[in-house]
Amino acid sequence: MIPFDICLLGDSLLTADQYAVLCLLVGMATVLGLIIVVRANAFLALIAAAMVVSLMADGPIQDKFSRVASSFGGTAGGVGIVIALAAVIGKCMLDSGAADRVVRAFMSIFGEKRSSIALMGSSFVLAVPVFFDTVFYLLVPLGRSLFRKTQKNYLLYVMAIATGGAITHTLVPPTPGPLVVADQLNVDKGLMILIGAAIAFPAACMGLWFSSLMNRIMPLPMRPLGAEPEPAAIPDDKLPSLWISLAPVLLPVILISTNTILTTMADTERAAQLQPGDIADWDAFRQPIQQGAAAAGDGTNFGKHVIATIRGNGKDAEREELASLLLQDGSLNDGQKEVALNRLNQYLLVDKNFPKNQDAFLGSKLSSTAVSLSRKPVARMSPVEAERMNRETLESVYGPEVLKRHVWNTSKRELANITSMLGDANFALLLSAVIAMWTLAVQRQFTLKELASSVEVSLMSGGLIILITAAGGAFGAMLTVANVGDAIQHMFPIGSDASSAKLLILFLGFGISAVLKIAQGSSTVAMITASGMLVSLASPETLGCHPVYLATSIGAGSLIGSWMNDSGFWIFAKMSGLTEVEALKTWTTLLLVLGTTSFLVALLMAVVMPLT
Repeated sequence: MIPFDICLLGDSLLTADQYAVLCLLVGMATVLGLIIVVRANAFLALIAAAMVVSLMADGPIQDKFSRVASSFGGTAGGVGIVIALAAVIGKCMLDSGAADRVVRAFMSIFGEKRSSIALMGSSFVLAVPVFFDTVFYLLVPLGRSLFRKTQKNYLLYVMAIATGGAITHTLVPPTPGPLVVADQLNVDKGLMILIGAAIAFPAACMGLWFSSLMNRIMPLPMRPLGAEPEPAAIPDDKLPSLWISLAPVLLPVILISTNTILTTMADTERAAQLQPGDIADWDAFRQPIQQGAAAAGDGTNFGKHVIATIRGNGKDAEREELASLLLQDGSLNDGQKEVALNRLNQYLLVDKNFPKNQDAFLGSKLSSTAVSLSRKPVARMSPVEAERMNRETLESVYGPEVLKRHVWNTSKRELANITSMLGDANFALLLSAVIAMWTLAVQRQFTLKELASSVEVSLMSGGLIILITAAGGAFGAMLTVANVGDAIQHMFPIGSDASSAKLLILFLGFGISAVLKIAQGSSTVAMITASGMLVSLASPETLGCHPVYLATSIGAGSLIGSWMNDSGFWIFAKMSGLTEVEALKTWTTLLLVLGTTSFLVALLMAVVMPLT
């Protein structure tokens, strides 16, 4: 096994960072080579790349391939149910006429003169639970029907459909790409929906303006598509009501977003932070820290660990001030106690590695909550969870006569706990799937056997998406094992306190995703690979903003550079009746506008509203 700190390659020595970059390049070459040259399925390419990177990374030889399977299962467990249910919802909405009802409602609101807005709005909404290609198949006949009626604006109609569908496909869960990115970067699904939609809307408006411009520059005619006649429109009385049609889309958005809002409100209480009066006896609180720090030898004890955690990796005046206050002889005055309390909240309680995954913490038995939280991956731990973990750890060390027990389940937290159950993405989409299936059964008068057959077809199509996304998650996890994120962090001035340096990670996510999209064509593969590479950097402390902006930057980059290797390119060209050159001039440039605009909006929001 090759040592990871320094690796011998031929006659040259590679540092740890250089070897990590080598692992990344080999992994990317494996993915791109298998997809582009061998024409292998994306699932096989990603799994093969994950195994190659795992083989190169450090670790026991017997775990090289088993950890790939574990990471695959972890990703599938996180997003598999949601993707499967979204596939069921999409097919049931199409077959029942619910999707058609949504489109006609938009048309009646905006009218024929603003039909491009109606088409864009319809695809914007429908592409949240329905895959882009399905939405485009659904709406293109309507665009063609409008052209036969108006004899103008055909290119505007099809580009408007592409605008709404493409932007939510890459920014708003539960579409697989943004769903996996949110899962890998530990971004709350509800927040990803809210911020993704907020960024997608101005980008969609810009895309609609660009579509109108292209329609004036090159007013293309509508061409026949093969020998098949245009499908007949379904009568209005055969369609479900608007509210029933919208319910499968709106219900999960409402439930998940409500949970996000209430959980955020509960988090702002910072219930685990140390409050004035919580430390009843400062001398007794400092005593084990002083005794441990003064103990002879190099062994780790509670006092040495606390001081080392406070001081961190570098010299900081405020950290040193706290260490001095905890170690100094004599009692602290009121001013010193206030400073020490604030510094403990600032430097000790937010440390995500404090208990170090131990059931017994340096001689003290940790509570079950502290143990559970300490085993959570650092990248997936929020600041509030770190505060709770460390407060529970300190309470395990000190008795209540020294450190007051905190109350975590406040009234706001109890309400948030209820919405966490109801707003769980798996449960919310299950309810939506039930409504969509019931609507299909009623509208088409399906028997239970016919309904089961329709659901089975949708699950088969969703199964392939689950395999690809889980394989991408495994590939990203192996890149993390190979310390690719740390290597990238060392290559760029990300550790600087300057906000411009921290925002460099957003540019990095956007650029990596765009390069991957151009190289292999799949937005989903580009998103999950880029997020896997940058997962170790996805913390508010490193970014200077919430990781949701890194997630949306990666999604924006995955729109850039769509050409002949992208299935979306061919769907747009063939279903619209455009030539390859016309598709390059329209579809490719449209996605460039959408990707650039959404990234600039994400960048602006990260500066103005960092959400840290």
